[in-house]
Amino acid sequence: MRSSRPLAAVLALALAGPAAAGCHHDDAATARASAAALVGRVPSAGAGFPPGAAAAKAQLAGLKVERGRHWETYKRENFGRYWSDETDAVGGRNGCDTRDDVLRRDLTELREGDRNPCVVLSGTLHDPYTGKVLPYTYRRASQIQTDHVVALGAAWRAGAYAWTPQRRLEYANDLDVLLAVDQQTNHDKGSRTADKWRPPRRAYWCEYARRYTGIKARYALSVTAPEKLALQDMLATCTP
Repeated sequence: MRSSRPLAAVLALALAGPAAAGCHHDDAATARASAAALVGRVPSAGAGFPPGAAAAKAQLAGLKVERGRHWETYKRENFGRYWSDETDAVGGRNGCDTRDDVLRRDLTELREGDRNPCVVLSGTLHDPYTGKVLPYTYRRASQIQTDHVVALGAAWRAGAYAWTPQRRLEYANDLDVLLAVDQQTNHDKGSRTADKWRPPRRAYWCEYARRYTGIKARYALSVTAPEKLALQDMLATCTP
């Protein structure tokens, strides 16, 4: 995890313990509360995201339609090798690892670390893609992965190849781009676009298309003609 300096300093006090800091238990509790306040000040979703069905349809109509480009030059490393908190994307600069941010947002029955509010000790995911109920426990293998709704490879082909490295790092760590999902389903999805893959759970098609379209619009990414038709089809499942 790559923590920002404010939270790292606060946690250092808490983790040092009363003896090292010359403090009592109340000081550690205060330090933890201060760290939690820092985490809580940073929103886990962008304003107006995901867009409603009508807004998503309007955004989709305005997207550039073209074939994917530069697919042969895509490398995962172009979006950064690791999760990073050092971006201005949604959820950035709160001192927490991006994956922990996603877990804290998407899991229910959440239990956070006693000293480090970034760490998720346990929780339950109701997987949006399949409807599966998946348990999570810190330091144990789980069936939960973090998915980029518009995959990094798909974003590259749709225009990210022309971005700066920092812009790509922001995209890769933007909480609005990410979802906690079932591991096998994430593998099945890979870097496929909306015309090549849809969530197995049909009830999620509307929200998936709203998120997908909102991401494309925010980052001015293009869509292919089949991709646009698939998104229109999924948006048509939204109830008025």
